[in-house]
Amino acid sequence: MSESLAETLPASFEVNERAQVRVRLARILTAFIFYSLLIVIALTAVPYGTVQPWWESFFESAVFALAALSVVEIMLTGLGRVAKYRLLLPLLALMLFAFIQTLPLKGVEASAAGISSAALRTISADPFETRIFILKVAAISLVLALLVRYTNSRRRLGALIFLIIMVGVVSALFGIIRQTTQHQGPGFVLPYLMPNSGYAQFINKNHFAFLMEMVLGLILGFLVAGGARRDRVLIYVAAAAPVWSALVLCLSRGGILSMLSQVIFLALLFNLTQMRSGSHHEANNNALLRFGRSLVFRLVLIVGLVAAIFVGMVWVGGESLVNRFQNVPEEAGQSRAEGGSSRAEIWRATWRMFESHPILGEGFNGYWIGITQYHDATGQLTPQQAHNDYLEILASGGLIGIAIFIWLAVLIVREVRKALAASDSFRRATITGACVGIFGVMVHSFVDFGLHITVNCLILVALVVIATAEIPIEKYRGRAIIER
Repeated sequence: MSESLAETLPASFEVNERAQVRVRLARILTAFIFYSLLIVIALTAVPYGTVQPWWESFFESAVFALAALSVVEIMLTGLGRVAKYRLLLPLLALMLFAFIQTLPLKGVEASAAGISSAALRTISADPFETRIFILKVAAISLVLALLVRYTNSRRRLGALIFLIIMVGVVSALFGIIRQTTQHQGPGFVLPYLMPNSGYAQFINKNHFAFLMEMVLGLILGFLVAGGARRDRVLIYVAAAAPVWSALVLCLSRGGILSMLSQVIFLALLFNLTQMRSGSHHEANNNALLRFGRSLVFRLVLIVGLVAAIFVGMVWVGGESLVNRFQNVPEEAGQSRAEGGSSRAEIWRATWRMFESHPILGEGFNGYWIGITQYHDATGQLTPQQAHNDYLEILASGGLIGIAIFIWLAVLIVREVRKALAASDSFRRATITGACVGIFGVMVHSFVDFGLHITVNCLILVALVVIATAEIPIEKYRGRAIIER
């Protein structure tokens, strides 16, 4: 029986037949919604990470349908504790703010001089695209709400982690196979996959790197924090191997730098979970434990890990990887005669865009048209994204938009700290892995826009749920529940 329904009944009360039917129906709906949502997330990884409009429509329709079923389930069992849905508040505020950006407002200058159209007298440079943004944020918010509600046991938490790892491993293996076998002609399982372009099922190799960073961070954090039994460690290592290899072979410089950042972040967190779980007396009397938690040991560990990974990257990536990093200064100084599409020029233009509309921005998803007024290059190539998600939020939403995202980040940090206070070592290991994966995305987002891809956004949402979900302690199952 669900907890919310059981709490309304005295212990001595004999549940009648109608109540039993309701409980059984609620259980069936709960399981169906949760595992159907996992299937939807897995399917979004297939068609280029879901970027085509008709695939995005399928994803959104599926999520809205599952949300409708969830309403039925809530009517049967009750909403439960409302406080656990607090992460939705900034997302609701974001949708409201984006909606305001689409409203025709008096005194807002037209985007095109001499055209007096109501659609152009809005805050957003492209109101239609901003409405599409609202729809997508609504779908993502519902995914977050559904995962928060139904990831309520170790078994389901394990299923969610297993899904993320499998999506990463399958994508990595597909990328490696495609790299070694597709040499000419378009199409490799998916019709728009071109030789020597993109990686795995992704059109852009940097978007693929985002997925690999999150999966690799989850696995490494889980292992280092002691979440796996000793007899299962090699299974996780085997899963991490193709993910790491594909991340290196895709030659994404932002992805590799993010991976190194994740290693440093993980080394700084080394033994944190053990420190919380171990007794104070043991920590003071075990010299080996004290040394393992010392700053000197962590610095040595960081240097050793970074050196080992660097050697491994050069060995696996070879000359192609070295050349990619050698070309950074040349690409950073790309002249306007060459198209004016270097990141440095795009960032400068984006900052000018923010300075022109510092409070309300140019409108979410309106960047592609708003930037044309500030990107004073040859015009051969107009940026569609800022290649820096933080700058793009500033330009699209202004100070209000960035404040909403800071609000969301603060809430996540608070929930993570609260979850880490749990005494269960397995739970802390899953939180550590999720945080390492999230950290990689935070770093990579300084130079790319991988979260514009639906599957990457969904995996990030799943990591946030893993890091913050309220999972009851089930001592009789122990740490091995994920490995069943």
